[in-house]
Amino acid sequence: MRKTTFNIDDMHCASCAVSIENGLSGAPGVHKANVNYALSQASVEYDDDLTNISALHQVVKEVGYTVAPPKQEMHGDMDNGSHEHGAASAGVEARRAALSLSFGLIVLLMGMLQLDVPGEIFNVGASLWIQGILVSIIVLGPGMEFHKATWKQLKRGRANMDTLITMGTGVALLYSWWQAFEGGAVYFDAAALITGFILLGRYFEAKSKGKASEAIKKLLELGAKIAHRVKKDGTIVDTPVELLRIGDFVLVRPGEKVPLDGLVTEGKSFVDESMLTGESIPVSKWPGVQIFGGTINQKGVLTAEITSLATESVLAQIVRLVEEAQQQKAPIQKLVDRISSIFVPTVIVIAGLTFLLWFLATGDIEISFLPAVAVLVIACPCALGLATPTAILVGTGLGARQGILIKNGEALQRGRNLDVVMLDKTGTITEGKPSVKKIILFEMDHELATTVSKHDQDLEHALLSLSVGLERFSEHPIAYAVMSKVKELGISPAETSNFISHIGRGIEGTFNGQRLVIGNAIFLSEQGLQLKSVMKDVIELQEKGMTVSMIALDKKILGILGIADTLKPHAREAVAALKLLNLEVLMITGDHSRTARAIAEEVGIEQVEADVLPSKKLEIVKKWQQQGKQVAFVGDGINDAPALTQADLGIAIGSGTDVAIEAGQIVLVGGGPEKIPEAIHLSRVTDRAIKQNLFWAFFYNVAAIPLAALGLLNPVIASIAMAFSSVSVVLNSLRIRKMK
Repeated sequence: MRKTTFNIDDMHCASCAVSIENGLSGAPGVHKANVNYALSQASVEYDDDLTNISALHQVVKEVGYTVAPPKQEMHGDMDNGSHEHGAASAGVEARRAALSLSFGLIVLLMGMLQLDVPGEIFNVGASLWIQGILVSIIVLGPGMEFHKATWKQLKRGRANMDTLITMGTGVALLYSWWQAFEGGAVYFDAAALITGFILLGRYFEAKSKGKASEAIKKLLELGAKIAHRVKKDGTIVDTPVELLRIGDFVLVRPGEKVPLDGLVTEGKSFVDESMLTGESIPVSKWPGVQIFGGTINQKGVLTAEITSLATESVLAQIVRLVEEAQQQKAPIQKLVDRISSIFVPTVIVIAGLTFLLWFLATGDIEISFLPAVAVLVIACPCALGLATPTAILVGTGLGARQGILIKNGEALQRGRNLDVVMLDKTGTITEGKPSVKKIILFEMDHELATTVSKHDQDLEHALLSLSVGLERFSEHPIAYAVMSKVKELGISPAETSNFISHIGRGIEGTFNGQRLVIGNAIFLSEQGLQLKSVMKDVIELQEKGMTVSMIALDKKILGILGIADTLKPHAREAVAALKLLNLEVLMITGDHSRTARAIAEEVGIEQVEADVLPSKKLEIVKKWQQQGKQVAFVGDGINDAPALTQADLGIAIGSGTDVAIEAGQIVLVGGGPEKIPEAIHLSRVTDRAIKQNLFWAFFYNVAAIPLAALGLLNPVIASIAMAFSSVSVVLNSLRIRKMK
């Protein structure tokens, strides 16, 4: 069994993707086919003994679409063609919709106000000629894409939403021209407005489609473009990353991105790996330790040996995870097309039978034609075209005002049947900025405090002054936490000297001629200090999820600092609100189990997944989905992108990375966790409105079809009923604005 992925051009709606998918699924040797409209991409699993890639491409061509050239490899520059095409497509649909609605409004006003333009041509008034020509331009110009798609479907014996649109606009236009010459009532405005409203919906769809693949583009942009390659003679040459080979040596200066995965051979530093791990605290690096492409070096200079090519790096693996998660998603919004596949043929049959029976009964073509036309007019899909776009417009507008950015209509429907919400810890529940949470004093006395600072006798302030006096020379994240606390309290650092750093363990120096040591319990024990009397407090802080920094002077432990991440405001309330929505809440983090459980307990979460690597987050989402659960994932790190994409609903925190924001279907602007339950509630309310709209859109049609067939509903009344169904759909959508 083999798998292939290829791009497809000319898809303009989800129905196109369904048609191609059906064609591929029915081809000999195909085990599984999935066509992703958002990515314009097909993913096919097939038996290479029974078929091949050329045969699969031929199937796509027979359905009526074009296989696009393959995209460029991951290590090269991203081909922006798909994004530009998406933007261009949205722009085209916008112009088509604007033209159609503008002309339609003119025609509507001319009819309603009975504007009379002097002159006649072939006994038809100039006003009707103007209306007919304007509408013909719309139906045969901007609306031509519907008719082409209808023809493609008819050749394969199928019908969909495009068939409904072609029927509605075509019959309304042709009947109106006929009536214009016969002196009867015309329905030009209906044909124009149907086309305009449907094109408006296509515009929103095209706009969201253009953004669908930007997550991968953002991921690729994270990688370094140029590396400082160290040649054998020691000279440094700037080299494009894609030209690096395994075994090459590169120099990474402070503030620069690591070009590719490798092993440190020289230098010591801290590297910000938050783009991979999501955790804010930089990681110590020294010779023999691995570094990853795309991460950012802090202050030290590192030399590293390349161990992986661009296509094999951790960043490349994350890109592939995002791509695979996107490919595996089946289109969610198929409801209208499924109904249309039954509704359209049924209406055609009813209209045909109506004409036939009336003709057999009366022998008059004109009398027989009117009831048949009424059947087709009452079945026009104007309300169907409005059902989803209007609800989405109101829902997204309300969300924007509340700081909830909903990227497409599909996102609103994904929150309807959720079972579990998975929360990434850092950046979602916590701020991602370590700070001093607890200060415990041991042998810090007023005499020493006076020595440290003559002006401030506070013992805790003296301990912090002594600590920052040495920490200010360190690059460790704990040092930043202490310096931030000292700055907040306005404390001056103590005068220290002879600073020495012991990577990953602690630091030492001299204060007032005495040896000052700061670090973890292991480091202080190695320095000969007795820790038995303080370990109870150390363990207690660690059990609360804090990192412990111990300060000792002249082999006396003065005190300890408990350092931990800060909970985001309203985190507890957000978790409680999610539970009120009958959702299970799970916290996922790369932190060790003890820290993770301490944070979870603080916010009221019982289920925790700790020590989680980037790929494991995706596996956790899949595991719950395989159990039949509908999963929402909330995160802000780049490592969250695959999980955000795989989840049934991806919610990205707006304060996070651009990639997470692009991968998520909903973005919480400002990053407040209290918006998570609000977003899910909004999605449920909007989805309910969409379903109600679709029901009413069909209700008027279906209820009135028998009346039309019996000749009790002429085309004028049919068009009024159709208009009323559209009004009811809009009014129902506007009710979303009253959501609490």
